[in-house]
Formats: sequence, C-alpha cells, structure tokens
Amino acid sequence: MSNDEDVAVSKTKSHRKEKLYWKIDPFLPTDNKAGAFAEESSFATLFPKYREKYLREVWSAVTRALEAHGVACTLDLVHGSMSVRTTRKTYDPYIILKARDLIKLLSRGVAVTQAVKIMNDDISCDIIKIGNLVRNKERFVKRRQRIIGPDGSTLKAIELLTQCYVLVQGSTVSVMGPHKSLKEVRRIVLDCMKNIHPIYRIKELMIRRELAKDPKLATESWDRFLPQFRKNHLTTSAKTAKKNEKLEAKNAARTAAGLPAESSTDVAAKKKVYTPFPPAQLPRKVDLQLESGEYFLKKHEKDARDSAKRKQKQAENTEKRRAERAEAFVAPTEDAAPTVEEKRKRKRKDLTLEAARERSEEVEATKKKKKKSKHKAEEEVDS
Repeated sequence: MSNDEDVAVSKTKSHRKEKLYWKIDPFLPTDNKAGAFAEESSFATLFPKYREKYLREVWSAVTRALEAHGVACTLDLVHGSMSVRTTRKTYDPYIILKARDLIKLLSRGVAVTQAVKIMNDDISCDIIKIGNLVRNKERFVKRRQRIIGPDGSTLKAIELLTQCYVLVQGSTVSVMGPHKSLKEVRRIVLDCMKNIHPIYRIKELMIRRELAKDPKLATESWDRFLPQFRKNHLTTSAKTAKKNEKLEAKNAARTAAGLPAESSTDVAAKKKVYTPFPPAQLPRKVDLQLESGEYFLKKHEKDARDSAKRKQKQAENTEKRRAERAEAFVAPTEDAAPTVEEKRKRKRKDLTLEAARERSEEVEATKKKKKKSKHKAEEEVDS
C-alpha cells in the first residue's frame, strides 16, 4: 500500500510541474507536414560602408548559421546590401523572419557571435530608432550618452535587470532578449530621449525584482511601493499661495532686522512695465556711416584717415611704454638725517612743553588746596 501511495503522490507532483512550467518544444523538420514551401520568401537590408570589411570577414560564419536552418544568404558589396531567402530545405516557416532580424542586427553593428543567438526561439530583437526624437544635435548626443552612462555603467545595469543585450550605435539602439524585457528597454530608451533619466526606470525595475520574490504580494497591487517620478504642475491658486508664503517669510526677516515690510504691490512695481511694442531697431553700419559722413569719403581719404588713426594709436602706445620703462630709473625718496640746528630746536620745544605741563599741574594743585581750606572753614563756622 505504501508503494502505491508514493507512486500516486509522485504522479500528482509531476502533473503539477508540467502545468506550472510550460516547455516550448523546438520546431523540427518532422513537424512540417506540408513539405517544401510553394513560394520563396526573401528579405534584404542595406549596411553602412564601415561595416563592409567586418561583414566580409564573418560572412562564412553567417552562412553556416543560416544553412543549419535551410536559409540561403547573399552579401552584395556593390550595392552594399545583405539578403536572405528560403530554399527547398527550409522547414520552419518563421525562420525567415529570424534571418531577417539577423541581417538587421549585423548592419547595426552587432557582433556575429551575438547576432546568431537571434535564431533561438526564446530570443527576440528590437531596433529602436532614436534619430528623429530630438532635433538639437548636441542635446541628442547628450541624451544618447546618458543611456550608456559613465564607463557604460547605466547600460550594464539595464542589461543585468532586463537580461537583454543592448547596443547603442548611431541613431539606433539594438536590443536582444526575451519579448517582455524588450518592452522595458524600449520604454527606458524612449523616456531617456524625452529627458527622463534612465536611473528612475532602473530603480523601479530593482523594486519590482525584490517585490516578485515575496509570494504574499503576488495578488496585490505594487503601486504603493513604486516611486512616483512625476512633475507636479501647480494651479494658479497654489502658485499664488506659495508666493504669499515666501513674501511673509521675507517680511518676518525684514521686521526682525528693523527694516520696513514689503507688500505685493511693491514687488509688482519693481517689475518692468509690459509694452506690446518691440524695442527700436538698432541702426545699421551704413546708417552710422551716413550720419558721420564717412559714407561719402573716397577710398584714398578713408585710407589716409585710417593710417592717421593707426599712427596716433602707435604714438600713444610708444609713449606709454617709454613711461613704464622710465619708472625703473626713478630714484626712491630718502629721509634726510636732521641737522644740529634742527636737533636743538626740537630739544628746546620739548623743554618748553615739559615746563608748561609742570606749571599747569602746580596751578591745579594750589586750586585744590584753596578749595579744601575753604570747606574746612565753613564746617568750623557751622559747628
């Protein structure tokens, strides 16, 4: 009985496993019941001139990869194109679309070792055109570089989170990976070209990856966990309220400093008065010449005037340089030592000042003594 029960449990588990994990079987030649195709399908694509040398070197590897699926390929160096077509040996009707993607990736700069992986059933590709999304050339280059990041760090983060291969080349971004991840990469690239930094989407993907590990959150909405990177556009009333708050804070600081408060009308008065008329047009060079009379001068007169101005300027510069050179030869002013007479006069002056100071001190001392004696006499009379 125990053996039968064990067998029953194992059968149930294996059945559940088959339901949970749906395995896609490869398309084999035996699956094509209709035999060879009635019509030939073909695709062609152009490639840039700088890819010609590389494609000639690796074309044998491309031919071998396509022959395994019964697809023929041609490299036309005269017209600069690659083409693929079905043959009598082709058994998979969808493989021609995979071959078309292969030559597209090769023309966009993807290496052959990476491009041949597109022939697998679980890998798809997407070529995102970004050349016409931004008009300004400098802005386009900056935003395209933002996808790559410093030392390719942003691009590496996108590849790790989405399990995709991403190549930024010229005006396109080539992506290879699972179909669901291709949509994520396309969203990141297009948002980046709309001036939304890829780091915001990378943060969101990292949070989603962590939330997917928790089975309790499988049936719940993840919106409360995801960051909201949206610009808040304030209404007119909200803008006015914010402006009034700033004005109140400024007035509080002014009153604390002992300055008069400002009102909203004062702030409005400081602004320039709006006028619907454009400013006056600046005069042209010809107009200025007409006003000064220079326009009517002859060629030799103009040359004479210019040479006179040039000579005057040269004379001024020469005089300036001569004065600068002469400054080095000017002797500095020296303080002369005092003579015997000056020393005697200074000594006499110092003696007279000292005698005057002593005399004034003696006078003040006598005045104080008189005052004291007077006070004593008054006190004796009172007593």
